Amino acid sequence: MTYQVEKTEQQWRDELGDRYSILREAATERPWSGALLDEKREGTYTCGACNAELFRSGAKFDSGSGWPSFFESVNPDAVELKTDKSLGMVRTEVLCGTCGSHLGHLFDDAYQTPTGDRFCMNSLSLGFTES
Repeated sequence: MTYQVEKTEQQWRDELGDRYSILREAATERPWSGALLDEKREGTYTCGACNAELFRSGAKFDSGSGWPSFFESVNPDAVELKTDKSLGMVRTEVLCGTCGSHLGHLFDDAYQTPTGDRFCMNSLSLGFTES
């Protein structure tokens, strides 16, 4: 797949530092450890690698999962959904639609939201801009 923002893995490694394993190797941060989990201000959540807009604060909700959760992205092209068969199960991986960086996973268990979707994101994969 070709993305709007493309870099070599060495460039990503140099730029992302300790966030590289999550954004480029699909690692997962520990639950309840992310700085953006309890973020309540109004604003926009962006990709931690390329700063593309991903989610608005109005779509964020407390899922009780330990990771920031959203019921929809800013637009369908903001994220790319990919089948993930790792860990002996089938899940839906969520990637940044602009640079292909790993953000987290999508689940359809958020019955309390307008869409029923739970975009379960790693805090370290996101940035935040207050509006």
